Parts: sequence; C-alpha cells; structure tokens
Amino acid sequence: MEIVKLHECVLECKGNCYSPVNFIVEDSILIDQNLLKNLSKLYPDVKSATQEIVNLSAILSLPKGTEYYLSDLHGEHEAFIHMLKSASGVIKSKIDEIFGPDLTSEERESLAALVYNAEAEIERRKKSEKNFDRWCKTSIFNLVLICKSVANKYTQSKIRKRLPEEYAYIIDELLHTDDEANMGNYYTQIINTMVECEVAEEFIIELSDVISGLAVDSLHIIGDIWDRGSHPDYIMDYLMDFHKVDFQWGNHDIVWMGAATGNWACIANCLRMNINYNNFDMLEVGYGINLRPLALMAQKYYGNDPCTKFMPKVIEENKYDPTDENLAARMNKAISICQFKIEGQRIKAHPEYNMDHRLLLDKIDYEKGTIEIRGETYELNDTNFPTIDPKDPYKLNDDEERVMKGLSNAFLQNDKLQAHIRFIITHGALYKIVNGNLLYHGCIPMNEDGSFKECTLNGKTYKGKAYMDALDKAVRDAYFKDEPAKRRGKSGDLMWYLWLGADSPLFGKDQMTTLERCFIDDKKTHKEHTVPYYKMIAKEEICDMILKEFGLDPENSVILNGHVPVKIKDGESPVKGGGKLFVIDGGMSKAYQKQTGIAGYTFIYNSRYMALAEHKPYSPLKEDGTQQFHSPVITIVKNMSKRMLIADTDIGVELKREKEELKALVQAYRNGTMKERTMR
Repeated sequence: MEIVKLHECVLECKGNCYSPVNFIVEDSILIDQNLLKNLSKLYPDVKSATQEIVNLSAILSLPKGTEYYLSDLHGEHEAFIHMLKSASGVIKSKIDEIFGPDLTSEERESLAALVYNAEAEIERRKKSEKNFDRWCKTSIFNLVLICKSVANKYTQSKIRKRLPEEYAYIIDELLHTDDEANMGNYYTQIINTMVECEVAEEFIIELSDVISGLAVDSLHIIGDIWDRGSHPDYIMDYLMDFHKVDFQWGNHDIVWMGAATGNWACIANCLRMNINYNNFDMLEVGYGINLRPLALMAQKYYGNDPCTKFMPKVIEENKYDPTDENLAARMNKAISICQFKIEGQRIKAHPEYNMDHRLLLDKIDYEKGTIEIRGETYELNDTNFPTIDPKDPYKLNDDEERVMKGLSNAFLQNDKLQAHIRFIITHGALYKIVNGNLLYHGCIPMNEDGSFKECTLNGKTYKGKAYMDALDKAVRDAYFKDEPAKRRGKSGDLMWYLWLGADSPLFGKDQMTTLERCFIDDKKTHKEHTVPYYKMIAKEEICDMILKEFGLDPENSVILNGHVPVKIKDGESPVKGGGKLFVIDGGMSKAYQKQTGIAGYTFIYNSRYMALAEHKPYSPLKEDGTQQFHSPVITIVKNMSKRMLIADTDIGVELKREKEELKALVQAYRNGTMKERTMR
C-alpha cells in the first residue's frame, strides 16, 4: 500500500511535542497527528467535525464562481469601475433573462443603469418620476430579483460576508424569503417601511453594489494600473476595498513600485509621463506630491523656452489643480533632462544591464546641435540645454539635485502611495497560475528560434519560468528587505531596468527611445523593436511550450496576456496560438483607442464558458444627469465540456484537503486515539 503525506502541519505546535502518530484515510492519505491536534481546537468533537465535512461537501458541489480578467487600465477609473459595476455586460444579460417581455427595452436599460450608477439614476428619477416612492418600491423589488440570480452560486454564509453591515439583515431576509402569501406580505412590508423611513435611496445604492460584487467573484488585473489616464489612485482605492483581487505586475506598475523605493530614475519617468498627460490632479492632489520646486526650477532654466515638443497631451482637464500648459511643458522638459542624466548614471553603475547604447547625452555635439546614434548623425530639433555640462553631461546641477532629493523624500514618505504599492506587491506577482490558466502582463524572453532566452540576474543565468521566479523574488527583496539601499533609492534600480530593459519580461522591446522622440524629428530613430516573443505566439506549439514550462496542460489551459494593444480596426485578433493565448489589451486607455478601434477587453471565465467582452468607449455622466451605456459584444471562445464546480478549481483542491483532514479527525475520535471535548 502506497502512503502519501497529504499536508504538513502549518500551525506551530506549542507546548510538549509527542512522537507523531499518522492516520490513514481512505487507504491513501497520511495525516500528521500534530495537524489533528490543532484541528481539534476548532472541531472538538465528532458532531462539529462532521458538520464541517457536510458543509465542505456542499460547497464543492456549487458552480465555479465567475472570474474577470482585465489589463492595461492606465488610470481610466470611470471606465474601469463601470466595467466592474456592469460585470462587463453580464448584469444586462441577467436583466434581459429575468424580466424578458415583462419590461420594455427602455425599462430594462434603466434598471441596468440603476445598477451601474445608482446615485446618478436616483437623481434623474427624482426629477422625472411623478411618484418617486412607488419607483423606489418597484426598483427594490426588481433589484432583489437580480440579486437572487447573481447570488445563486454562493452559500448563504458567503453572501452575508458581502453584505453591507447596516443592511445585512434586511437584504438577507429579502433574498431568502419564500414567495408564499403570508411571507409575501412580510416581504412587501419590509420594502414599504424602508420607503416610509426615508432610507430607500441609500438601500438601493447598497443593493446595487451588492449585485455588482456578487456578479464578479474574483478579479485578476493583468498589469498597468498607472500612467496616461487621470486617476490610477482612484482605481487603487477602489481595489483595496474589493473582496477578491490579484495583480500581475505590468511595466507601468513596476516603475511606480521603483519610485516608491525612492529611486530617482523611476521617479523621473513617473513624473515625466504624467506631466506629459496633464495629470496634475493625481500627482499633487491624489498623492500630495509637491511639484512646486520642479515648477520653479523649470521657470528658472526654461522660462523663455517655448518647449514645443514637451507640450502636454490634454485628454482630461484638471479639476483641482489646473496648470498652465506652457508651465507644464517647461516642467516636462526639466524632468526629462533629469531623467536622461540619472538614467545615464544608472547605466554606468550597472554594466550587466548591457545598455551602453542608451548613453546619448555624451553623443551630442552641443555646438553643432547634432547627435550621433549607432554611427549616424541626426539634427536636433531643440538645442537649448542650459543645465547640461558638455564635459560631464550626466551630472545633475545643484538645482536638479535638490529637486530630485525633495521628490525622492516625497515618494518615500507618501503614506497613500506606499499603501497602494504595498497592496499591489502583496496581492500581486510577476505571473500567476489560477484554475489551470497562466497570467502575465508582457512576455517570456525568447530567442529568434523560439527557445527560451538565457538571462542574467545578480550573476546567475536563468530562463523561462526560473527567470520569472528569480525576478519576482528580487523585486520583493528590493522593496521590503533592502532598507539602507532603499533610503538611497538604489534598490529600485532593478524596477527601473524592468521598466525599459531588453531582457525585461514586462517591457518586451529592445530599447525605449524617449530621448529620440523628444529631440529628433527623424522617425526612424523612434523605432522600438519588439522581442521575438510577439511573433512567436502566433504559433500554437510555442504557446504549448510556454504552458508546459509552467507545469500546465496545453489541452486544458490558456495564457492571458496584456501590454500590447490589439489593433482591431486593422483586422488584428486578440486570439493567438490557435486559441491558446489571449491578448486582452484592447485600449481602455483613451490614448490608444484610435489605434485599437475599441475601448478594452474583459476576459470572462464562468462555470460554463470562457468569453471575451469587447467594449465601446465609456460615455461619462452628462451635466443634465443623463448617461449613455454601451453593452459590450460578448463572444464565447470556449465552452466547458461539463459545468465546472468549485470541486474543479484551485479552491476546490484546498477544500478537498480540508475535508480529508477532518475525516481523519473523526476517525481519531471514533477509535479513541484523540479525546473529544464536547462543546458547551
């Protein structure tokens, strides 16, 4: 008989330790006595243990919860939150299914709008409804029906945990009241009383949130929360209160993680990008970063400089911190010059990064106004460099040094930013395997022949999964462990490399040509060549190879990938490798929507199928209180051969293990090896 040890005790055994006695369950599983002793503290007798076995068995038989996968949010907080509130179109489908011909198309649209943005819909209805109280009663009744539908995959215990504390009892009663004559009157009285007590509006808002929360069982963000869009800080605030979320870090996340270590190169990149997109509300109000010293320095050195190439791209106006675009352009140029200097210093400090070709400030002929790149000479479109010493071009002057020290302290001591970064690190990773699928933001470094590329990290060579694991550990160490280096800003050098390095699985290009885009009109110098991975993933065998490298079965697994916007308008498909890989960056960022032709994807994985939801651009709330919502186009990409249950998921594996451990405990009680302690 083969004996397999199921689980080692994860709780520290305190007090006297005895020689372990192992219990065999179902002739195959070995359970350590120390584990049983700890379990007995929670389940002191046969009755309590068997009750939990019954509970676990019932949970395992429930349908798998719906997972949602999104990538490349890029600060588009309104569009992102709407996608979650609407469950990427699933809420509207539920409403159509439940109410069908009983409600008109317009009534179903209005009911959906109530779930998506209850506050705005209530305000609109106050103005339009002749009998607002009646509308509230009808709305509550309809919302309860929707809530029952989205809650049918959960135990009552799990539902209660998702309910707002102040209304938990009432919602629980409404969800589980039978529709019989007597109980129907009870049900109606609850709703009428809430209207009479003038809490109906608040209740409707809370119930709408419950519906959205139950519709999305778990959320996977496959990278890039920050940059371009106006409020990644709002997104992080929202996600920190979300019931179940994880992150696969993107290149725009990693540079903010580096900035949070005080790394000057990362800080300069973060500020340049967000000043370039006019995101002053986020920087100065959202995160409270004082940009006045940078503004004063910019005025001092570039006050008479038109800074034409540095004018901000204004996608959204600032509400709280409007900044003159000419000043913004000067600030943009000032921080860009700091960035190029600091990056040159980091390149020289890390020869192992193989980035000497990016040392460009010393390739400028400051008298002729030209630059030499890879043996060719190009004319500069801007020759005003008042802070650069041609004899030592990578040295910050005294003003730049002072500004960068102040900014570094602002990032290091920023409680809100540090909370956001800690959350994304502790709830995230470079990649994730969940329910048989592989999630990562960028790429797996590869050679031209499709083999995994050997990459060096801290003097050791890795490739494939081993490289990803080594980088993941190094990133965590850089943020959490290396405190002296963190105070000097040096621990974030790795994050800066992952932001723009050729062997970074988050970047996926040979170089980042920021300087060329700022100072050279010849567009051939702007080219950033993608790594072999992006042409290789068209082949099914390459996707199979990646899945096998991470220990997955290619017949039953897929890869979820972000980072590169899919140009739908040009005929590009998000489906790669014969359906083994899905690129779900569809351009949620407004900056990319002209390229993609859409406004983002959601990958949906429920108990019956996998699907792609293709989104149209989000329409914000208008001044008159109206708002237009666009239902996404949902395409099923894979049907399950049988309905997936919780027993078929990663959580199911854990619950099965717990169940077997409890069976062993019951056996120990019954054969007298362990003594029951009857609960009183």
